[in-house]
Formats: sequence, C-alpha cells, structure tokens
Amino acid sequence: MKVWESLNLKTYVLIPALNESESVGLVIRDLPSDLVGKVIVCDNGSTDGTPERAREAGAEVVIQPLRGYGNACLCGMSYLGGLPPSEQPDIVVFLDGDYSDYPEELVQLVSPIAEGRADMVTGSRMAGNMEKGAMTFPQLFGNWLAPTLIRWFFGQKFTDLGPFRAIRWDSLQALGMEDKNFGWTVEMQVKAAKKRLRCEEVPVRYRKRVHGRSKVSGTVRGTVLAATIIIGVIFREVFSDFFGKTP
Repeated sequence: MKVWESLNLKTYVLIPALNESESVGLVIRDLPSDLVGKVIVCDNGSTDGTPERAREAGAEVVIQPLRGYGNACLCGMSYLGGLPPSEQPDIVVFLDGDYSDYPEELVQLVSPIAEGRADMVTGSRMAGNMEKGAMTFPQLFGNWLAPTLIRWFFGQKFTDLGPFRAIRWDSLQALGMEDKNFGWTVEMQVKAAKKRLRCEEVPVRYRKRVHGRSKVSGTVRGTVLAATIIIGVIFREVFSDFFGKTP
C-alpha cells in the first residue's frame, strides 16, 4: 500500500466485456478500491444489460459495437488517451469480465511495476492455482505452444497468455497495439519482448466462469479461430523482423 501512496501512481482497470451481465459486477466489486482510480468497462456490443450492470457497480462504460476482443481493448485505450494528460493513468490493468480471475490479486500484478522492477506483469494461471476444468485441453495446449514460440523467436520466457495483466501506460502506448480480436494478449507479449520491456509473471488463481459461455473455448469454431489468430500474430511479428514490415 505504501508504494502507491508515496508515488501517487494512478492505476486504472480496463475490462473488455461481451454479455457478462451476471459477472461484471462481481469483478468490479472485488477490485481493491483503495488502489484503483478508475474502472472502465469496454462493452463490445452486449445485448444482456452488461453496460447497465457495470455502471451500477461504479464503472465508467465505453461502447465498441465492432465485435472483437482487441477492438474492445483498443476502444478503452482510446478513451484513456483522450483524457487530459493529468488524468491519464500511470498503470493500466487488463481484466476479463467473466469473474474467472480473482480481481483482489491486482496488487500482486501492480507491485513489481510500482516498485520499479518491471514494465509489464502478466498473471500466470499455469504457475498459480487453477480450478479443475477451468481451461479446456486445447486452451492448455495453446498456452504451452504460444509461449514456447515466443521464447524460441524472441527470447522472452512466458508460461501463459492470461488476460489478467498490468502494464505501464507509456509502455502500452509505445507498443503500437493493433490486433482487433483474440490475438490481443499474445501481440502485447510479443511486442513487449521485441521492445525489451522488463517483463515479469506472477502466479494467479483461476476458476470456472460463473455464468455464460466462453467466447473462445465455448465452441469448436471459437477455439479454432482463436488458435489460428494467436499463432498468426506470432508469425506476423516474426516476418516483420525479417522483412522490416508486416507482409
């Protein structure tokens, strides 16, 4: 606690959400309010009242009707970038709206940045305590394969592509994030490795979602699409190194 108080760091939380009305309020409720300055829910065209539930829980809401996980996150970044400089954050935390992560663990992710040891911190479900059945076998395999490729091609060790992560706002802006879909998380990690950001992982807990169906693992099509996009992002960045631009 003393780190935030002494440095007066502003920590904001971005929550991309699509039809998470039953869980988004729980996520917001469990965030450590003494550490979080703003909570922005980036609604991706929900039809179940997610924006209303988020506002009731105390969050600000921005609307991005163009579907895609990355589109929602980019919309949240655009909102933050439009704030007066004095109101922009020092640290941005990304957190899903399905209540699979434990929002109270935010302090573990932000501490290495606040203490000056890291520029980006990802929460590793692989290194933490994961509820049985919280991830499918294709997800587990993908969370082994993608970090392995990142280590081979870019020399940065990760164990997970988990969505619960914290990053310095200036570092995030410098990454030039582009992916509009499920490649968002891996794009951030690859670009962080390429820019030699100081990256750390911390163990986090993970549970089954409390309501609804995952947009990634809930269907075979969603699983295949997400895997294709994630692997495609990695190789796009590999080719950009060889040719000086994305093919």
